[in-house]
Amino acid sequence: MDKILILDFGSQYNQLIARRVREMGVYSEIVPFNVDLDYLKDEFVKGIILSGGPNSVYDTDAPHIDKEIYNLGKPILGICYGMQITQYLMGGTVSPSDKREYGKSTLTIAKDDVLFKNVNKESIVWMSHGDHVDSLSNDFTLLATTPSAIAAAKHNTLDIYNLQFHPEVTHSEFGKNIIENFVDDVCHATKNWNLDDYIEKTIANIKETVQDDEVILGLSGGVDSSVAAMLIHRAIKDQLTCIFVDTGLLRYKEDQKVMDTYQKHFNMKIIKVDAKERFFNKLRGISDPELKRKAIGNEFVKVFEEEQKKLKNAKFLAQGTIYPDVIESVSIKGPSETIKSHHNVGGLPDDLDFKLLEPLRELFKDEVRKVGLALGIPENMIIRHPFPGPGLGIRILGEVTEEKVDILQRADNIFIEELEKNNLYNEVSQAFVVLLPVKTVGVMGDKRTYEFVAALRSANTTDFMTATFSRLPYEFLDNTVSRIINEVRGINRVVYDITSKPPGTIEWE
Repeated sequence: MDKILILDFGSQYNQLIARRVREMGVYSEIVPFNVDLDYLKDEFVKGIILSGGPNSVYDTDAPHIDKEIYNLGKPILGICYGMQITQYLMGGTVSPSDKREYGKSTLTIAKDDVLFKNVNKESIVWMSHGDHVDSLSNDFTLLATTPSAIAAAKHNTLDIYNLQFHPEVTHSEFGKNIIENFVDDVCHATKNWNLDDYIEKTIANIKETVQDDEVILGLSGGVDSSVAAMLIHRAIKDQLTCIFVDTGLLRYKEDQKVMDTYQKHFNMKIIKVDAKERFFNKLRGISDPELKRKAIGNEFVKVFEEEQKKLKNAKFLAQGTIYPDVIESVSIKGPSETIKSHHNVGGLPDDLDFKLLEPLRELFKDEVRKVGLALGIPENMIIRHPFPGPGLGIRILGEVTEEKVDILQRADNIFIEELEKNNLYNEVSQAFVVLLPVKTVGVMGDKRTYEFVAALRSANTTDFMTATFSRLPYEFLDNTVSRIINEVRGINRVVYDITSKPPGTIEWE
């Protein structure tokens, strides 16, 4: 199967590059920047993309590559740091900037090229870099500029392209076209990546891996754990036991909904564990979001270990880990900086008694949904908005208490009810309420109140790596806020988060 390899230099967007390529029907894979050259020589590798990264090419520990990579005869696209390291190694000059250039800029195409097919002469692109290229190698021709940088270049005789901006993020207007032009017209990669094949291969791999052992899976009712459960159940049937842990940090009445739904739709073994008190005790006095994540993750494992004693043949712990979880927690093998630890990949102890089974680890959220639909999971379960592994523990800023959870559950439920009632739920990608660790003065019923502030968060995205805030109607927001303040004791002020990702993240913690 043809594939495009992305060399990881530490960019937080490298998984997004892979997703863009897969959208075109071509398999993409991320490998360390220092991968053995023999791996790149494979005949099925039709092109190589050098990702961006946080380093300067002059840093003592900067990731450098073997210059021989440019002589492999494979088309290469260097993005941001990928451009800088290419120019550094091939005779161009690269200088550190006094300050990072971060944000939107205007790209002006100076020379026509197949890379810019169906791209306007001027368009908006997304910049995020410290160093910049002062002058190109004599082997390269300038293709495009921004007001402050050499923005694109091509080798005079080889299929080597450089871009200073990030075409993979949605903020770059014609970024998708540029990547598609590289994959189609420069690499000539065959479009033979499809999820039906993925399902068949994954089921076969699960059978081969698990064999006669048993698997336990934490079933939350969310998209990721549901699809993981279906894939594994399709492969090994009753060797899978799903464990639903009521942490006390779930959505409003989620425990009832999950048990009712799965008992009705799926013939799976499901055990419910009431662990609310345990989790609240573990979270007492903790305000730091990373410590909360670790505490929740570790307690999950303890619950599973206790259940394992009842399931003597359980050797595997299955999780619904997906690609964005991995990239936002830690680089796969490269130098990416940690943004935040995810429950699935960041909260597990080193002495874990289970082997991990993560059938969705290579998929993006939209791919997970497609797999779920192909497996026959009802659409109304698949289109649910994402819910974090640590649950409301990271949507309550500061210390988590039962009182705060109750307040947040009720407010969040009203927000979701209003979105559904106004046919807006499927128009946004993820919506929820955050409870802030501050109180403000208000007036209700001619009496002074001093209660919590809640923040509404609603984001629109196709990949969950970049996102914009949802432009919800003012009347809708007005009605929703009125309901929350009138119906939820403990909140007297509501704000609306209009931050995009980047620079923010969708979740607050």
